[in-house]
Amino acid sequence: MRIHRPRAATAVAACFVLAVTGLVACGGGPSGNPATTLTVLAGSELKDLEPLLPKLEDQTGVHLELDYTGSIDGAQAILNGTPADAAWFSLGNYLTLASSDQHKIIDQTRIMLSPVVIGVKKTVAQRFGWEDNPNVTWEDIAQKAAAGQFRYAMTNPAASNSGFSALVGVASAFAGTGNALTEQDIKVDELKQFFSGQRLTAGSSGFLADSFVRSQSSLDGMINYESILLELNKSGQLHEPLDLIYPKDGIITADYPFMLLNAAKRGLYQKVVNFFLAPAQQQWIMQNTDRRPVIPQVHPDSRFPKQILVELQFPSTLKVVNALLDAYLNEIRPPSHAIFVLDTSGSMAGSRLQSLQRALTGLTGLDDSLTGQFAQFRAREDLTFITFSDRVHFIKNLTVDTTDPNGPSMTAVREFVNGLQAGGNTAIFSALDTAYHQAVDALRSDPTRLTSVVLMTDGENNSGISFSRFSDDLKTLGSAAQQVRTFPVLFGDADPQELHEVADETGGEVFDGRSESLSVVFKEIRGFQ
Repeated sequence: MRIHRPRAATAVAACFVLAVTGLVACGGGPSGNPATTLTVLAGSELKDLEPLLPKLEDQTGVHLELDYTGSIDGAQAILNGTPADAAWFSLGNYLTLASSDQHKIIDQTRIMLSPVVIGVKKTVAQRFGWEDNPNVTWEDIAQKAAAGQFRYAMTNPAASNSGFSALVGVASAFAGTGNALTEQDIKVDELKQFFSGQRLTAGSSGFLADSFVRSQSSLDGMINYESILLELNKSGQLHEPLDLIYPKDGIITADYPFMLLNAAKRGLYQKVVNFFLAPAQQQWIMQNTDRRPVIPQVHPDSRFPKQILVELQFPSTLKVVNALLDAYLNEIRPPSHAIFVLDTSGSMAGSRLQSLQRALTGLTGLDDSLTGQFAQFRAREDLTFITFSDRVHFIKNLTVDTTDPNGPSMTAVREFVNGLQAGGNTAIFSALDTAYHQAVDALRSDPTRLTSVVLMTDGENNSGISFSRFSDDLKTLGSAAQQVRTFPVLFGDADPQELHEVADETGGEVFDGRSESLSVVFKEIRGFQ
C-alpha cells in the first residue's frame, strides 16, 4: 500500500531528506558505517519514532536509515531483490504473503500495537446508542450506513494499511465463520451496504485525518488507527470529540512488525529489536505516539479502554487478499470520478508529453506490477480528461466498463491519450475552473461519487484567468465543490507556489513529478482517488 507523506506530518519529519537511492538523517550527519547501518523500507507513519533514533544509535551503535514507502511498493521492492536490510510497516501480513514463496522475510518481531477502529462523533454515538456500548457490531454500522444515516472517512485499502485492515476486518466479521477469510466468504452485497456510507478516501492515514478535520461538518465518523483517533481528540481541531467504537465481532490490529531481510545483518537487527522492546522505549512509544505496548511489563494506561478486543484472523493466502481488494475497488466501494486536467502547451512537446502518455496508458491495465494492478482505472469509475494550453481544448468523458486492458473503455483512454499534441501557452486556472464546473455538475447527478481532480502542468499560468479569480469562482459553486480535492503534479518548470496554493485551497496534496517518473506519481495519486 503506497503511503504518501502528508503535508501535516509531524515536524520532526522535516529533519529527514529521503530518497530511494540515498538517505541522510538530520542531526546525525552523513550515513553511518555500512557495518553498523541497517537500511529499512518503512511506512511513513513511523516518522513519529524518529526522536528515538539518536538514542538507538547512542545505546546500540546501530545507525537506522528509514526509506519511507508504501507496503505494496515495499512488497514489490522485496520481490525485486531490494538491497534494504529490513522492512517496517504497520501491518506485515501482505508483505509476508507476497514474498513467502521466495523466503524473503527471514525474521519478524512486533514492536507496538494500534487496532483499526471507528471514531464516531459523540452526538452521533449518543443518538445511535453507541456511546460506551461494547456490543456495537460491524453490522450495526452497516445498517446505519445503508440507511444514509452514517457517513464516514476511510483510506483506500490498496494504498494504506488502515483501510486495508478495516476492509479485512469487516469482511471477516461479515463472513462469521471465525476462520481465516476465503474467496467464498467475501459477501459483496453486505459489504456494499457498509461501504455505501464512505464519503471520503485518502492514500494515507495521516492525510485522511487532515481531510476529516477539513470536512468534519459533513461527516459522522472515521475509520483509522486508534492512535490517530486519540491524537485527533487531543488536537483541539475537532468541533466535537470522537467516541472510539471497538466492534465486538472483531477487529484487525496493526502490530508494526520489524522484519529482517538480510541474514548478514541479524546481529544489528536483534539490537534494534531489543532496544525498542525495552520498557523505557515501550513507555515512550505509548506516551508519545498513542500506540499500545507489546510487553507485559508496560501496561496500557487510562487512555485505552479496558474492553476486551476480539482479533480476527487474517486471510492465509495472497489470492484471497487480492480478490478482496479487487472486489472492493471494482464492485464494493462507492464509484469514483477522476478528473485529469492535462497541460498540452508547447513546452510539453517531445519527451514530456511522452512521459505523460506513458503514465496514463499504464493505468489502463498495461502495468502488471503490484502497484500497477491496484492503481489502474476501476470498473464503474467515471473519467474526465480536460486538455489545455492557452485555453481548454478537449473534454473527454467516459465510464470504465471493465478492467480488461483490451476492453472498449481502456482502449478509448489509450486512443485519446496517444492522440495528444502540444502547442500554445498555459491557462492553468481556466482549465481548473472548467474541471470544477464539470465536477459540480456531475455531483448534482450522483452525489455519492468520490470525486477528485489531478492537475498536471509543466509551466506557470500565463493565459486565461488568475488563481484569485479561480478561488473566487470556486466559492460560488457551493458545498459540492468543497468535496472535490485537487492533486497538482509538479513537473518541468511548474511554479511550486502556484500549485501549493491550489492544494491548500482545495484540500489536496502536491506530488513531485520532477524527482520521480510521472508513472510512479500517477500510481501514487490513484491511492487518493
